[in-house]
Amino acid sequence: MKRSSMIIIGVVVVILLWFVGSYNGLIKSSTEVGESWANVETQYQRRADLIPNLIEVVKESESFQQETFIEVTKLRSQWQSAQSSGNRAGMVGLGEQMGGALSKLLVTVEKYPDLDLDTFKNLQAQLEGTENRVAVARNRFNEKVKVYNIKIRKIPTVLIANMFGFEKEGFFESSEGSDVVPEVKF
Repeated sequence: MKRSSMIIIGVVVVILLWFVGSYNGLIKSSTEVGESWANVETQYQRRADLIPNLIEVVKESESFQQETFIEVTKLRSQWQSAQSSGNRAGMVGLGEQMGGALSKLLVTVEKYPDLDLDTFKNLQAQLEGTENRVAVARNRFNEKVKVYNIKIRKIPTVLIANMFGFEKEGFFESSEGSDVVPEVKF
């Protein structure tokens, strides 16, 4: 009897170890699916935080350049009025103001192509990077879902999955209209 008892205990231990291992594997796989979805959400949040800020930077850059041109034009008109009226003190004051505005304008004009191009290139790179991060996170999520869904349907793990209510996860699927390229306006 001792030998048969040992065999029975051995079989029970093997079944118990298989049961625990399978259950823990399902828990791990389920957690990885949740973690992968959290990474997708993190990239969505990054997108939501980043893009409006970058667009505002571009708008601010354009605004600064426009304000500089307006300031120089306004001071030039005032200086011409002071010159027509013979107001030397006004001409000197406006000339100094215009000198400061012109130096800003010259810096802007000298750097305008680089500044403008750099700003837009940076925006484009950030947008591309963000979209790539979102795509990678979605793909990783779908890989984790695939592994999990296969695991809960394979014999003998399906028995434990059904016993503890592990259900099939849905893959990330694009929403209708996502094939249309989004339009970015400034």
